[in-house]
Order: sequence, then structure tokens, then C-alpha cells
Amino acid sequence: MRDGRERPQIGANDMNPTTTSAFDLPGHLAPKADPALVAGDERHFAAIAESLEQAIAELSDRLDAERKAPGGKGRQAMDRDLEIHRLTARLRALRRFGLDLCLGRMVGADDPEPVYVGRLGLTDSARRRLLLDWRSPAAEPFFGATHGNPMGLASRRRYRWTRGRVSDYWDEVFTTDGFEGHAALDDQSAFIASLGGSRSSRMRDVLGTLQADQDAIIRAGSRGALVVDGGPGTGKTVVALHRSAYLLYSDPRLGHRRGGVLFVGPHQPYLAYVADVLPSLGEEGVQTCTLRDLVPEGATAAIETNAEVARLKESATMVKAIEPAVRFYENPPTTGMTITTPWSDVYLSADDWAEAFEAAEPGTPHNEARDQIWEALLTILADKHDNEDVSPGLLRKSLLRDRELLTTFNRAWPLIEAADLVGDLWTVPAYLRLCAPWLSPDEIRLLQRADAHAWTVSDLPLLDAARQRLGDPETARRERRHAASLAAQRENMTRVVDNLIEADDDGEGLVTMLRGQDAQNSLVDASALPTADPDQLAGPFAHVVVDEAQELTDAQWQMLLLRCPSRSFTIVGDRAQARHGFTESWRERLERIGLDRITLTSLTINYRTPEEIMKEAEPVIRAVLPDANVPTSIRDNSLPVVHGSTSELRPILDAWLAAHADGTACVIGDPAFEATSRVRSLTPELAKGLEFDLVVLIDPETFGGEGAFEGAVDRYVAMTRATRQLVILTSP
Repeated sequence: MRDGRERPQIGANDMNPTTTSAFDLPGHLAPKADPALVAGDERHFAAIAESLEQAIAELSDRLDAERKAPGGKGRQAMDRDLEIHRLTARLRALRRFGLDLCLGRMVGADDPEPVYVGRLGLTDSARRRLLLDWRSPAAEPFFGATHGNPMGLASRRRYRWTRGRVSDYWDEVFTTDGFEGHAALDDQSAFIASLGGSRSSRMRDVLGTLQADQDAIIRAGSRGALVVDGGPGTGKTVVALHRSAYLLYSDPRLGHRRGGVLFVGPHQPYLAYVADVLPSLGEEGVQTCTLRDLVPEGATAAIETNAEVARLKESATMVKAIEPAVRFYENPPTTGMTITTPWSDVYLSADDWAEAFEAAEPGTPHNEARDQIWEALLTILADKHDNEDVSPGLLRKSLLRDRELLTTFNRAWPLIEAADLVGDLWTVPAYLRLCAPWLSPDEIRLLQRADAHAWTVSDLPLLDAARQRLGDPETARRERRHAASLAAQRENMTRVVDNLIEADDDGEGLVTMLRGQDAQNSLVDASALPTADPDQLAGPFAHVVVDEAQELTDAQWQMLLLRCPSRSFTIVGDRAQARHGFTESWRERLERIGLDRITLTSLTINYRTPEEIMKEAEPVIRAVLPDANVPTSIRDNSLPVVHGSTSELRPILDAWLAAHADGTACVIGDPAFEATSRVRSLTPELAKGLEFDLVVLIDPETFGGEGAFEGAVDRYVAMTRATRQLVILTSP
């Protein structure tokens, strides 16, 4: 990824090959600057620069024209907004990068013409392909070719970009006649060199060095649930993010108008760390969140301190209590009543109530179904009203003012807030007993609390299930206000039309046409009326990607299943990093929560953690989980793990900062340590999914509190965040 500093953007004039080279190779790589090796690239880069400049100018003009065009109404306005969004996203992507849109090039065994692969597709004014989008099927060999399966390639070149110019490149040759014109033939050099680079506060850009095992998973189909099991440093997060962008590009079933993709990460520091990745891949349409973000109460919810209470709430069974809890408020009156109108009395029987309550369409949320039932009730009363001289509109107004009818209806089918419903479960024992009859009396007492709304993380799945089943009552209120405003506009328009027709001398022409109801409706601007903003995370989504999925409880899985009816998931995780234990298999866990079409894949190569660190980390996790998928490190850096006293923390950090002009460090396990711009301070749990050049653990034996398993997992996770050096400090 970018290092946070602004880089000069290179345009066509800047990249005139006779004046400025796109290559800025250090002195020790001078042989790679031989024109015989790079002249073809120079010419191609110049064409890319010229095309970029032209494309940016054309897009800017089109965007200005769209913004100045009349907004229109209805579908026309929506299409205009979508086009502005599309043009803006494309323009932002092109301006974000310069020539470093180009990842590399590949040459086919049967075609000597190089094909250049980029973050985005790009053509020149003559429609000649300059860059092939990395997500296209034709680009797959660039990432997937190996010596065992070259996928039709003779050679491949990858570039390393630094501030808009090539600072190094590597060639890989797959055929015996492909050596000519190549300078670096170590097939792992590009990748290995990138692993030792300094880390920043944002995830590094690794698109140009994706490995074949990662790319194969990224390009796998989207049907069913794909599990990506891998230990620390295997690139699980890389795969998850790139797969999100790839699926949106390649699978028409997952387009934004068909639901799109939801990406779920473990915590906010993780989301901040990976925030730049998807935009750098040419995709800004993926919704990203944590599980806490799915419900409003998640932002302030505390961790449940009672382990038994947490266990009860986090089971999928507990979520099932929401359905009877809502049905308790959906019972029609069992006795009839007489409704008095200015014209006559109408008897509303128990059967009439029951008929109205059955009018709601199946699957309609409780609060939204309320309006359907009310309309059915008014229709029944209108049909039973025997005075034909009274208009339906006048009768409706009379019924809406009947206090007894409204009171009875509100009691029989009230608007309900999800927080109130779940809060009642924890404060009214009889209600919980009714809704969860499988609980024992002791368990019911254990779940009760004094403050109904003292939310914990364990409550969030129940709050979410309640909100999905109930719907937002405020949305229902806004929709009623919208309908009332629309009716008022139409009534007013009817009066205007009547006045125009009365003033028309011959009763013909345009004024007469206004008698038509369709014409009158078209004069009403429904788009100008107040509407409810949709909850962007409520779904449904066409595909959901879950990182660090080993931590999800059965109840939390229900939150995601509610949002993905297609059951199309990418599930990324590591059983060995599950703080609360994960002794079953992935298939057993996922089948239990409701998934059936499951495909298992595994990543076993550790690209991040040096061998010296993994040798100390492996026994830690093997002690509590002997069958852990501990990956094999592919590099060492000759830096042993350092052990010392906590009193040495500041000198160690000062020495490291003085010796390294860039890179990041993290102190894990010392809440009192104050973070700086280059040294983070995190708990083991919040460090999950992140990586740092230097990691310092403070008293790791205290991690996990009194839980031996949690402590071992926390130590294993914390140790494997380091990409260069690990320091372990203990109190005297």
C-alpha cells in the first residue's frame, strides 16, 4: 500500500522516454537498466502515461457534464446518480496511481508480444489494450503460473514501484528458450524481497506478488461456502480482500444491484489497517464492517463478564427465543366490538380481527406488517358499512379518529423497539420462560439483570435478530408520513385539476386529459417527499467475506446468515487462533450453524514470520492444540528472539527507532504504554490480523487471564505479528 506520503503523479509529458526514464534503479542494479532489457517497457509506459492523461481529462469532462445536466426524477435521477458514482470512482482510481497501475508483464510461449497486467484495464485512443485488468481470466497466468504448470507462459516480469518509478524488477522464465532479454531469473526474488520491507500503519500492497496458491483461492467460484484455513502469515487476509474485489468484477450474480459483497473484519484497528486495499484494487463498492457495526448498540456494548451467561446467549438456540417473543405481540382480540360512526354502527367480530391479522404478507417484519393489517381492517369495516352515500375516504377519516378502535389495535399489534423486546427477556422472568422453555429455572435466574439495556457483546446477536424480525419502527412511522404526504399532494393536485377543468371553455385538449388518474399521479413529485435512509448493513448481500472467522459464536453466525440468503460465503480463519477453543473441524462447525455446500482449502506457507520466531511460537500453540495448522516459514532473518526485563522496554524501542528510519513497532500487553506515530500499543486480541516490523510482548504469561487455552492462543497470535524481530520482556 501507499506509505502515507503524497507521490508525484507522472503524466505523458513527464514520461517522455527521451528525457525521463520510468526506471529509477539504484547503482548496484545498473545492469538491469540496460536498454536492451527495458526499452520495450519504456515505450509501453510512455503510452500508458499518455493514455492516462487523456482518460483523466475525458472522465473529468464527462463528470462535469453529468453534474450540470438536469437531475430528472424517479428512475432517471437514479441512473444519473449511479453514472456520477461510477465516473467518480473511476476517476479517483486513475488519479490515485500513475504508471504504477502496471503490475508487470507476461509473454506467452506461442506469442512474443508482451501482455501488461494492471490494477485496472486501460486502452489507448485506438482501442489498443495497454493494461489487462488483474481480475480478468486472461490475467490469471500472471499470478498462477509455476514451473510445474506455466499456464502457457514463456516468461513473467514483476515491477517494484517507489514513488511512481520502477525501483527494481524481476524476471521469471518458464521455458528453455525464454532466457534472452531477462536480467533476474530467481523465480522467488520479487516475492522474497518484498517480505522484508518495512511495515506502515496500512497494509502493504501485495497485488504484484500474489502467489499461485493464493491466486487459485481468490479466483475460486462463489457458490456455497469456501473455507480458507491458514496459520499466521499465510496471506489469509490478502486472499479475503483480493477475492472480494475479484468476485465483484467477475461474477455477474454478485453485482451491486444484486446485493453486492459484505466484508466482515474482527475489529476497528483491523479495518483501518486494510482500508486502502480495496480501493487500490479498483473496487470501492464493498461494504466493510465488524460484527459490532451490525447493530447500533454494538459501539458501546461491554464484554460479558459471566462466562455461563455468555455461553447461554451465544448459542444459536437462544436466538430462537426472538420469534415467540415477537409472536406474543401478534394476537388478534378474541372478543368483538362495535364501532360507532356518524352514519351507523359496525360490528367487528373476533373472526374479522383474525382475518385482518392474516393479511400481512409472509416474511414482512412485524412493524411493517402493522400497516398491512390496519388497511385490511379498514377494508373489512368499509365492506360491512351499509351506507352507500358515504365515500370511502370520509369513512376512513372517521375510523382513524375512533379512539377505542385505535387503542384496541395498538394493544393487539403494537410498534416494538428491538431493544425493548430483548431487554424484557432479561428483566421479566415469566416472559423469558415463555419464549425460551428449554432454559432451566436456574438459567432463567442467571440471565436476569437489573438494567435491561446494559448491553454486552453477547446480546448483539439477539438484538440483531429482533431488529430483523421487527423492522425499524421509525421506518414504519416515516413510511406512514410519506404516504400521508403523498396523499395530501394528490388531493391538492385533484383540486387544482378540477379548478382548471372548470375554467376550460370547451372542455377539451390538455385540460381534459388531466382528468385521467395516471396523469394526475404523474404531477405528484414523490421523490421530493421524506423517505427513510436504508440501513446499508442490513442486507441482503449476495456474498459475505468473513475474516478471523474462527472467533464467531453460533449466535454471531446467525447475524450473517440473516444477511446472506444465498449462503455464498468466503470464510477465512485459523482454528489455532480461536481464543475460546475450536476443537471440531470447519465442516462440523459450519454445518451446525446452517451451511451445507462447503469447500475446504488450506494455506500452509508462512510468508510473514521469520523462521526464528516460528520456532518459539509453535510449541506454545501445540501445547493446547496438537493438530494446529502451523505454517512453514519460507525465510529467516538471522535475528534471534530477544528475552529480557520489562525495565528494558524504553531503551529497546529507542534503539530500534534510531536504527530504522521507517517501519512500525507494537507493544502488546502493557495498557499503560502510550502509543506514538510509529509504535502502537495493543492487547493481544486487538493485534489479531495486523503485522509489525518489531513486536515487544510484555509479561506474555499473563495473557488470557486465568484461562490456559486463551493465554496460549493470545501468546501465539502476539508472537506471530512480527515480520522482523520479536522481543519478550517479563517483570522482575
